[in-house]
Amino acid sequence: MRIGLITPDPGHPLLAGAAALLAADHVVEALDPTPAGDAPVPVPRRPADVYLLKSGTPHAVGLARELERRGAAVLNSAAATALCQDRTEMAGLALRAGLPFAPTRTVGPFSEWACGSPLAAPVVVKSRHNRKGDLVARADDTAELRELARAWPREPVVVQEYAPNSGWDHKLWAIGGQVFAARRRSELAPGGQGPNLPLSPEELPSGWAGLVREVGAVFSLDVFGVDIIDTGGGTPLIVDINAFPGVRGQSEAPAALASLTLRRATAHRRPHV
Repeated sequence: MRIGLITPDPGHPLLAGAAALLAADHVVEALDPTPAGDAPVPVPRRPADVYLLKSGTPHAVGLARELERRGAAVLNSAAATALCQDRTEMAGLALRAGLPFAPTRTVGPFSEWACGSPLAAPVVVKSRHNRKGDLVARADDTAELRELARAWPREPVVVQEYAPNSGWDHKLWAIGGQVFAARRRSELAPGGQGPNLPLSPEELPSGWAGLVREVGAVFSLDVFGVDIIDTGGGTPLIVDINAFPGVRGQSEAPAALASLTLRRATAHRRPHV
């Protein structure tokens, strides 16, 4: 089989590990979605059996859409990936589906909203568009909010009320239904983020692994991450969903991805009756 990697970084540990396992019996080709100047990214004349979309940039999603139009299988789909890049759309779908997602308001350009009414309670402000280096910050009062706005004046943002929690994020990932987990000190906690501390699924509060799989079904995702905080007594609150995250520090993740890739490629090649 031929397997394509849509990514500017084929050396990423998860992709590189899966590719090494697949390359023993299959052809693995990297396809960089980054355009050269004004020239569009060339689309292969003969698509691979399956593509792994490990990038959420507009160019990468556009390339994946074109490959899908030409009959290729893409994992995750272009539509599912694009949905996870827009936190307004993400929150809307999650809440309509009844998932325990943090209530989210879209307020437009940050500086315009921050100049309005005084802040009554702590909030978390995030870039509307999920990308590397985006804004994710907590503001406890009006002064902190306006200081943030001065640094990101035109940034389209969403706002979530700050939910008191332990200060630890639970990073949960799924690859084809297999759930991986870690704990990490929240970037919003004093002192900032720390390293991921792996957890076994059995160490998670009851129902959390099933919740992750439900997220996958609602968002039509096969490889994804769910950021959850415990608001007390194991009560989960989802604060973010990511398509095709890094899943770092999980030794079994590359094998799970390789297995999922072959299953998807085989299913796509099988004649429909």
